[in-house]
Amino acid sequence: MKPFDVYSLFDIEISKALGSTLWDNHGNTYLDLYGGHAVISIGHTHPHYVGAITAQLQNIGFYSNSIKIELQHTLAEKLGRLSGYPDYQLFLCNSGAEANENALKLASFHNGRKKIIAFKGAFHGRTSLAVSATDNPSIVAPVNENNNIVFLPLNDINAFEKEIDEQTCAVIIEGIQGVNGVQIPDNDFLQKVASLCRANSAVLILDEIQSGYGRSGKFFAHQYSGITPDIITVAKGMGNGFPVGGVLISPNIHARKEMLGTTFGGSYLACTAAIAVLEVIEKENLMENALIMGAYLKEKLKGLPNIKEVRGLGLMVGIELFEPCAPIRQEMLFKHFIFTGSASNKNTIRILPSLAITRKEIDTFIDAFQATLTQKELV
Repeated sequence: MKPFDVYSLFDIEISKALGSTLWDNHGNTYLDLYGGHAVISIGHTHPHYVGAITAQLQNIGFYSNSIKIELQHTLAEKLGRLSGYPDYQLFLCNSGAEANENALKLASFHNGRKKIIAFKGAFHGRTSLAVSATDNPSIVAPVNENNNIVFLPLNDINAFEKEIDEQTCAVIIEGIQGVNGVQIPDNDFLQKVASLCRANSAVLILDEIQSGYGRSGKFFAHQYSGITPDIITVAKGMGNGFPVGGVLISPNIHARKEMLGTTFGGSYLACTAAIAVLEVIEKENLMENALIMGAYLKEKLKGLPNIKEVRGLGLMVGIELFEPCAPIRQEMLFKHFIFTGSASNKNTIRILPSLAITRKEIDTFIDAFQATLTQKELV
């Protein structure tokens, strides 16, 4: 037996990590500006995070949700306070896809409807209903095909107004589209969507799995628009590498016991990891750092050759070139030892570093990126 090939692999084996630095099994040092799909929020192997998980594991790592787990209450209180949603309920699960599955299911329980509006370029996961709401037919198996999903152009309010009606169960939208190359919903578009959802008693689900947890400079990216979603989904940066996801549920949503269930969600270790992440974000002012370092990064990118557009908020940044970026990313990795991310838009590089990234580390990236782009321009 051998492992299933999930993605095309770089021929690199990472054996150690600290902050934004990685080391491979040959002793090479890398700068991590991707964080394993935006998962590393507070930096690799942060000492507070490692210490908390280690201490918890010495007591108990797991028991099912058939008993009271006080850490779940501690996590919910801290998350509610830092995110600005103290009156919401928190359902804990294990991944972003699982969070979106449960959010969509809960919306349908709430109003008894089936129709779901999603957006072109969206990515909500690879499982069942979540993959049906993902705009990528190549990963939708026949068993996942769903006639209840409608895809609309992002930021096209006219198309949205024509489609939403009293049959609409839910609208699911990312705070910032990540896989699609960092595409940001306009504030007025989100405000209109929220208003029309209320008017039609449709549930508004904000997928903040990649754009949440301070990455945008606010706790959630949708908070720039001032809207209040009915349901918010989280994962990735929530656990800094430990598998944990969550569904934040408004008091307006009817959610009763046993509508949702999980074996591993909300375990002692998962809650400990997630609590440690929030403690570090708060103590080290990482949301503020994300805002400052993101602005610094975008300023330094100005004037570099071959860049068509720079998009993003905080430390969720997409750099669109005038040509496919794969050769650029290859050179950045194998010549300059810097990890960056790809997107479904083949011309876009995604930068999704730890929220603790430093000015010096950004300068290292800019110097290497400028050299690579300049060399490419001269060829």
